Amino acid sequence: METNSISRRNFLRVSGLAGTALCLGFYFPANAKNEELIAASADGQSGFEFNAWMRIDTDGKVTLTDHRAEMGQGSYQSVPQIIAEELEVDLKDINVIFAIGDPDKYGSQITGGSSTIRGSYKKLLNLSATAREMLITAAANKWGVPASKCYAQSGHVIHKPSGKKFNYGELVTDASKLSPPKDVKLKSISEYKLIRKPLNRLDTPMKTNGEAIFGLDKKLPGMLHAAVERSPRLRGKIKSFDDSAALKVPGVKKVFKIQMMVFNTTRDGVVVIADSTWAAMQGRKALRVEWDDSGFEHVNTIDIYKAHEELLKKEEGLSHKKQGDPDGALAKATQQIDVIYQTPYQSHAAMEPLNCAAYYQPDKIEIWGPIQAPDWVLNDISTKFKMPKDKVIVNMTFLGGGFGRKAFLDYTHEVVAISKEIGAPVQVVWSREDDIKQGPYRAGISYRGQGSIENGEISALKFKMAGQNIDHWNGPARGKANGSTSEGFLKPYYDSIKNISFADVPYEMPLPNMWWRSVYASTNGFAYESFMNEMAVLAGQDQLDFRRKYLKDERCQRLIDRMEEVSGWKSRQKNQGYGVAITECFETTVGQVVKVSRNAEGKVKIDKVWAVMDCGWYVNPDIIKAQVEGSVVMALGAATIHEITFKNGLVEQNNFYDYLMPRMSDAPPVEVHIMENTADAGGVGEPGLPPFAPALTDAIYDLTGNRIRKLPFNMNAV
Repeated sequence: METNSISRRNFLRVSGLAGTALCLGFYFPANAKNEELIAASADGQSGFEFNAWMRIDTDGKVTLTDHRAEMGQGSYQSVPQIIAEELEVDLKDINVIFAIGDPDKYGSQITGGSSTIRGSYKKLLNLSATAREMLITAAANKWGVPASKCYAQSGHVIHKPSGKKFNYGELVTDASKLSPPKDVKLKSISEYKLIRKPLNRLDTPMKTNGEAIFGLDKKLPGMLHAAVERSPRLRGKIKSFDDSAALKVPGVKKVFKIQMMVFNTTRDGVVVIADSTWAAMQGRKALRVEWDDSGFEHVNTIDIYKAHEELLKKEEGLSHKKQGDPDGALAKATQQIDVIYQTPYQSHAAMEPLNCAAYYQPDKIEIWGPIQAPDWVLNDISTKFKMPKDKVIVNMTFLGGGFGRKAFLDYTHEVVAISKEIGAPVQVVWSREDDIKQGPYRAGISYRGQGSIENGEISALKFKMAGQNIDHWNGPARGKANGSTSEGFLKPYYDSIKNISFADVPYEMPLPNMWWRSVYASTNGFAYESFMNEMAVLAGQDQLDFRRKYLKDERCQRLIDRMEEVSGWKSRQKNQGYGVAITECFETTVGQVVKVSRNAEGKVKIDKVWAVMDCGWYVNPDIIKAQVEGSVVMALGAATIHEITFKNGLVEQNNFYDYLMPRMSDAPPVEVHIMENTADAGGVGEPGLPPFAPALTDAIYDLTGNRIRKLPFNMNAV
């Protein structure tokens, strides 16, 4: 494992903490790539100290400091499950606490890209096994026996010949004085007692009995409450406001203007300060604000997609990837297709609306809330408020969903600015309408797919993408293709298809956009896998057989075999529609088969979804199933139920009454299968989303002959 090549001096450090505990630290990667793990850890001068600590106290209690956010994806369970396995402790004896934002100590703390486990599991295993071996050595030394005659179990070291034993708490003082062993033996997968088992989550009880602390639970002495009437158009400015009625609302104390940073621009707002959230919201309703919306474009959704189509037809765009000569092959082809796919803008719409508390003081700033990137918040607040980093404290709470939205920096900047203005701690709560109407959003993107078939084989694939580039908000750099243009497209295709190209046709629009679950794979997957299904039809071949021909690597072949087996692909019946798609996302490949039919009223219904995930090494199959099921429901909503639209520069949706969510009755049965292998871990929180929409529309085509290329669509109208 790569940890053997990492300097032990930098990888493992032992501190006695006055002889009261055994503490081990390690470096988490800036992202989930192993090579960066090694480089960063081997560099003792990188400035990183530790970014996680495992502490064993004299009472035997193990405390893990979690540097990432828990927003329902399950890291609060998976990380302790890994540690307990190699450390040989009972899961109930592990206590998890959240770290504060501190990139110098913890490295990257962004919870995104499904990266927590895939980026750290090898370190966690080694760290836990190292601690176990040190405790065994400490016990052997006390007994004066060979360490080879001792073993660890349930938080104890046991001398096998005599049956004598110490609990870990009795050994930590001696163990903390030992040097960490150079090499530790890790368990094989067949020896796992906890990993790969569907154990109950540690955070379930506290989330059902009210003990879990979310952002809205935070209370501070003297804390005031704020609601903000923000400009409905991002670049709108306050022309005037009348607060006379607002100030008459009982509990309202103050009203003033505020500016919130949204990427590199500002959004104007009027703040109502009150002694409760309810009073602040009522005061906000009583405000009268006149906005100046002159001097910038007022966007309409219909114009966005019309512009996309014109660009895709006229422009070749910036080349992202190219092999062979796709244009030459297309020019000679006798069988080809040329189609456009379109995907909508989407809100993150986490069940927990945005909220955050802050206290600005002249010599320090402290923040509490549901935050996906505490290190980013730390740097952002330090820079914008000119406060030294060591005087900015960012505390994470549990998150009620995030999907990327709570890694943004607008709401944390706003609450600190308000606290500075009033000189008191304050909590800002966003309404559902604020969340839906102000974004940022997943950008709507259009794609043009061109492909040709010669003698039953793909001779060319040519894709162009037109849509807002997330990166353009953070800098003026232009002239370079979006680096995620081909995200989601399976790498083995490049080995078997001679002529392929991807290009990004730049499209600028002043609408705030950013990551959404599975990022670009959520839209790319619909376009590219729908196109592969259309190519299979053009070639007159079965969709799964078609993919089997081009996805020749062993893992893909096994995944396709499993999809075929579990879905009964070869025994499909008449009057049933079956669709398929396979996408890659954050080092994990997911294939889905969707089956549809018509109900008694003749409407199309989804009978079942089979999802096969190859995520390599994994921790908890129950968490994986939950993540895939959640991804399918989220994808169903984005494909068939909701979208964000714009008219005259205003968002047309308001709340869940017009940005509808899938109901339980809409949710299809989902059968999840996990491929068993020893490959490196991939992500599990997001990869289950991208293949659903193309598999669903392919199933509808199979049943009805109607090919759907624009999302969302009405299931009752196909």
